[in-house]
Amino acid sequence: MSPYHHENPPLPRTAARDVRLLPKAHLHLHFTGSMRPTTLLELADKHGVHLPEALSGGEPPKLRATDERGWFRFQRLYDIARSCLRTAEDIQRLVREAAQEDARDGSGWLEIQVDPTSYAPRLGGLVPTMEIILDAVDAASRETGVGMRVLVAANRVKHPLDARTLARLAVRYADRGVIGFGLSNDERRGFARDFDRAFAIARAGGLIAAPHGGELSGPGSVRDCLDDLHADRVGHGVRAAEDPRLLERLAERGVACEVCPASNVALGVYEKAEDVPLRTLFDAGVPVALGADDPLLFGSRLADQYALVRSVLGFSDAELAELARQSVRASQAPEDVRKEMLSGIDDWLAAE
Repeated sequence: MSPYHHENPPLPRTAARDVRLLPKAHLHLHFTGSMRPTTLLELADKHGVHLPEALSGGEPPKLRATDERGWFRFQRLYDIARSCLRTAEDIQRLVREAAQEDARDGSGWLEIQVDPTSYAPRLGGLVPTMEIILDAVDAASRETGVGMRVLVAANRVKHPLDARTLARLAVRYADRGVIGFGLSNDERRGFARDFDRAFAIARAGGLIAAPHGGELSGPGSVRDCLDDLHADRVGHGVRAAEDPRLLERLAERGVACEVCPASNVALGVYEKAEDVPLRTLFDAGVPVALGADDPLLFGSRLADQYALVRSVLGFSDAELAELARQSVRASQAPEDVRKEMLSGIDDWLAAE
């Protein structure tokens, strides 16, 4: 049965240890994409938004974004879902429920990614939007116990000047919970170097650089993230597996790839889960942080990624524990939170 049918789907139990009890950090989760399908239906009804069958039919939509038409369809569905977030209360609900889902999945730390320009027209502008989002993050973190921070992401298909505006906004809120700056949308459009000034602004303000790369485009996209944007982490990055020298570089520099297996398959980057080259990255010593990307559209959340990696890619529990450690080390969690989570990972692995 699809995860769309209930809020807390059973995971395959191919080993004694429950992956939901494994402490982990979640570093690749998009804002609107974190929404529960039932919440989308309720918000659409509340605001009078007509949802296409792909979003209202009770199953994850069939997606394949390896061509422009497929990516356009994916982006259109995402935009329709985003249009249902119209009030501060809607934002608060989305963030609270995202934290609740992560808490159920064993995440002790969540860095949620958002482009505030997408919500600003309905929320009174960029500054009020950031205030609403950060207040919601603070409240959700207190309620659920999941540490939460925000990564502000620019849109690759918009003008680089817009990205600079967002970078300045992100730096303005660095003391309120913004920890990084990203670059999302179709990496086949535009060049990473067009956004180098925005990332320089973010770095000067103390934020990490975490652009998307190496998903729909090949290893050259990852190299561009490193060379032009000085990436500390790379969103996805799986296509780096096609270039052994690039793998060595990522491993030597300790640049983590935020790998999202379910979305790689859903978007047609790989035909089936067995083809996702996580093992190649892992064995090369590249730090990996598993992420759910957009559960609303891909139908699976964080613990499901660990379950998939165990059952399909053959990772042992010791290797799952190491993936969890890598997610914690790649995060911006405070040192005391890191120590607690790393200790919990050891306890999970020691349990019979």
